[in-house]
Amino acid sequence: MQRRDNPGGDRTAPSPTVPGPPADYGTPITNEQAKAVAAAALAEAKKNNWRMAFAIVGPAGELVYFEKMDGTQLASGEISQGKARTAVLFRRPSKAFADQYAAGNTAFTTFPEKPVASEGGVPIIVNGKIIGAIGASGGTGQQDGMAAAAGASAAK
Repeated sequence: MQRRDNPGGDRTAPSPTVPGPPADYGTPITNEQAKAVAAAALAEAKKNNWRMAFAIVGPAGELVYFEKMDGTQLASGEISQGKARTAVLFRRPSKAFADQYAAGNTAFTTFPEKPVASEGGVPIIVNGKIIGAIGASGGTGQQDGMAAAAGASAAK
C-alpha cells in the first residue's frame, strides 16, 4: 500500500553528503618538502606567465620557506604569508572564507586570528595529515589558488 505523502512508494531520497572534519595536524613540513612545494607552485606560475610570491608555513603558522618571483607586486609577500597561515590555522583553504564573505557571512571577521578571505591559501596534506600550508599571491584569486594547489599537490 502506498502512502499519500510518498507517491513513489517506500523509496527514500539519499542523504546529502556532509563533509567530514578537517584533517588532523601531523609532523611539521621539512625544509626540503617546503622547497619542493614552492618549486611546483613556481613552475605553475612560470608556465602561465604569472608573477607571484609563495609562502610555506608549518602547522603552527610559522614561516618555513618563502620565494618571490622578480616583478611580483610588493604586497604579495605579506599576503602570501597571511593566506598560508589562514589555511593551516583553520585547516581549510583560504577560499572558504572568501566564499563565506561573498555569501554575506562575515562572522569570521570577529575571530581573534583574522583569516585572509581570498583564494590562494591551501593546506599541505601528506598521509592524511596537515603538515603545513602554502600561500600564493600576485595573480587573481583564481590564479593564486591554481598555483597554490599545484604546490600543495607536490608534497610527499
